[in-house]
Amino acid sequence: MKHLKAVIFDWAGTVVDFGSLAPMGAFVETFAEFGVEISIEEARGPMGMAKRPHIAALMALPRVAEAWANKHGHAPMEADIDAVYAVFVPKNKAVAASYATLIPGAAEMAKAVRAEGLKIGSTTGYTREIMAEITPEAARQGFAPDSLVCTGDTPDGRPTPFMLYKTFLELSVWPAWHAVKVDDTEVGIAEGIHAGGWAVGVAVSGNVFGLSEADTKALAPADFARKRQAAADRLNAAGAHYVIDSVADLLPVLFEIEGRLERGERP
Repeated sequence: MKHLKAVIFDWAGTVVDFGSLAPMGAFVETFAEFGVEISIEEARGPMGMAKRPHIAALMALPRVAEAWANKHGHAPMEADIDAVYAVFVPKNKAVAASYATLIPGAAEMAKAVRAEGLKIGSTTGYTREIMAEITPEAARQGFAPDSLVCTGDTPDGRPTPFMLYKTFLELSVWPAWHAVKVDDTEVGIAEGIHAGGWAVGVAVSGNVFGLSEADTKALAPADFARKRQAAADRLNAAGAHYVIDSVADLLPVLFEIEGRLERGERP
C-alpha cells in the first residue's frame, strides 16, 4: 500500500479476549467487596476507558451512587474511587493471562497487514502491569505489535486522542489519516476520530456484543443477527467509518481505505 502506513489496535475484544470478558468479573467482584452490587451490563457501559475513570463512571451512575450512599453513609468520593481501583487492579491482573487467547484470525490478519508494509500499533485501557500478563501470551500465538501504549502513558486516555498521538510518534506515522484505529468500544472509536484517522469498529468479537465465542456460536441465527445489528448500530453511531465482525475481516476494509486515499479522500 502506498498511502496507509499503520493499523492501531485495541486489545481486549479486538485482538484478544473474545467478548471482552476479563474485566467484567473483576468489576462485579470488586464492587461486591464494598457491599455494592453492579450488573455485567452496568460494568460494560464505560468499557474502553482507562480503568480508574471507568470505575469513576460506574460510581457516578445514579443507582450505583445511591447504593454506595446507603452502604457507606455518603456519596462516592475520590478516596472511594481510589479504594475500589486498588482492589480492582490485582483482580484484573490475576485473570488477564487466562483471557489472552487471540480472537480467531487475528494472527493471520497481522501477518497479512505486515505483508502489505504496514506497521502495527496498539493502545489499551489496561495498565502496563496488566499488559505484562497478556503480551507474552499474544506474542506466542502470533500477535506482537510494534508499539504498545497503555493507560498511564499519557496525560489522559480515551476518548482523547493522546494515546494515538504517542503511537504515531513511536511508529513515525504522519499524517493521521494514514493510520486506521480498530476498536470494539464507542470511546475507542472516538479516540480514532479525535486523532484524525480512520476508525473501524469490531462488532461481534467485542464488548458491545459481549458474549464468549462459544456463546456467540450457540445463538439462534435470528438472535445473532439482532445482536450483531445492535452492536453495529452503536459503533456506527459512535462515528466508525466501517464496522466488521472481527479483525479477521479487516484486510478488505484496509484496501478500500487505501483506494479512498488514492482518490484524495480523507476521514
